Amino acid sequence: MMFVEEPIAVMETAQVPQQRGEQLLDAAVRYAEERHWDVFPGTWLRVAEGAERCSCGEDRCASPGAHPTRPDWATRSTGSGAAARRMWSEAPGASVLLPTGRTFDAIDVPESAGFLALARMERMNLPLGPVTRTPDRRMLFFVLPGAAAKVDELVRRLGRSATAIDLLGRGEGHYVAAPPTRIGGRGAVQWALRPTPANRWLPDVEEVIGPLAYACGREAADRRARLS
Repeated sequence: MMFVEEPIAVMETAQVPQQRGEQLLDAAVRYAEERHWDVFPGTWLRVAEGAERCSCGEDRCASPGAHPTRPDWATRSTGSGAAARRMWSEAPGASVLLPTGRTFDAIDVPESAGFLALARMERMNLPLGPVTRTPDRRMLFFVLPGAAAKVDELVRRLGRSATAIDLLGRGEGHYVAAPPTRIGGRGAVQWALRPTPANRWLPDVEEVIGPLAYACGREAADRRARLS
């Protein structure tokens, strides 16, 4: 479909058995310099006993290779390309993480609902920011900061519950993994809509919440029907 674009600096997951440090460094610098997004290095994947494991050492890590390495991650994030280059030069395999609540918030929805919402928003000619796809079948829509605090009330006004339809807002105190970060053996985070000059100005959550809530509600109803 017209809205699915090629991910930045990453091939299809099946073709990338290993994550290259230069891809991560280049991506981190580009996000800081071209988009003015803060970035910070997270954990990374390493091979241990023939399997890829998170550098944190936890056998049951929930997000292997894609979470902060220390509790003060928010203060370590930087919008400087030079600082990002230095950070990833010291840890070439580190994941690229972006704090939310600063230059953008993210609306987190199931992947199937996300694609349905994208199709509706394209038909409606609504403004769209970048959108990521994660290996655990989620999509994150980048919107203006402050959105996470509004999500529950906006969805309630539409007669739905954000929790019930699995629509989440990520704002201050949270972060997202950016392409080409890989999450364990599940695959790489990719762009469904990559950053371009055309979507530099992000939409307000109120402009996109209607299609997103509709799509998530439909997905939740289908899920209940399958389980009944």
